[in-house]
Amino acid sequence: MKKHLLLTGALAGLMALGASGTFAQNVAVVNGKPVPKARLDALAQQLARSGRPVTPEMQTQIRQEVIAREVFMQEAEKRGLAGTEDFKLQMELARQAILVRELFADHQKKNPVTDADMKAEYDKFVATNGGKEYKARHILVEKEDEAKTIIASLKKGGKFEDLAKKSSKDSGSGANGGNLDWANPSSYVAEFSEAMIKLNKGQTTDAPVKTQFGYHVIRVDDIRTAQLPGFEELKPQISQQMQQQRQAAFQQGLMEKAKVE
Repeated sequence: MKKHLLLTGALAGLMALGASGTFAQNVAVVNGKPVPKARLDALAQQLARSGRPVTPEMQTQIRQEVIAREVFMQEAEKRGLAGTEDFKLQMELARQAILVRELFADHQKKNPVTDADMKAEYDKFVATNGGKEYKARHILVEKEDEAKTIIASLKKGGKFEDLAKKSSKDSGSGANGGNLDWANPSSYVAEFSEAMIKLNKGQTTDAPVKTQFGYHVIRVDDIRTAQLPGFEELKPQISQQMQQQRQAAFQQGLMEKAKVE
């Protein structure tokens, strides 16, 4: 009799261990069907990737969400909705979206943007945007004679800012007295840039400058050495831009290799 009790106790202990193992793997059991903890973990990871902190309170909400989905899913299956053509089509579209996302994530993982890559890109940026910056103003008009009249008015003491507000067809800068703020010469079309860099601080062009936009009267208010942000400051932007460029090139390459009839 004592031996039988011992065996019964041992079996009960094993069953308890098995049950605790099951619950460790599952969030709950809904209508007799286990809900795996992996679903909760997957949702938590999605939230974490989106930048939302997964707090203990959030874990509770996620658990409730996972259980609710199981309840609703069981009801949908009971009604035969999983067999409809519309459901099958949506499942195929979801499958495609997930696979494409995984493909791009895999490519990014296998082709990381290194610090050396980013530094090389930053050096190109510095080479293009370094040197001098100009704080300039301009008045843009359609005809050369209009520009000549404005230059004559300036030589007689006319105020550049007032003439810009009155006559410039560049409404953005015109409303601000022709102010273009600080910029590198490479920011402008070649004809404008070439005329601007010939001017000293406070000097205005003696003749109209023709570009594809019309005729300009340009004044340089100030000149300084280019104020460029440091590498560490731009690093996140450079990384994102390079990743996007690589993904775009990867996608384009796949499309070009594909045989589409």
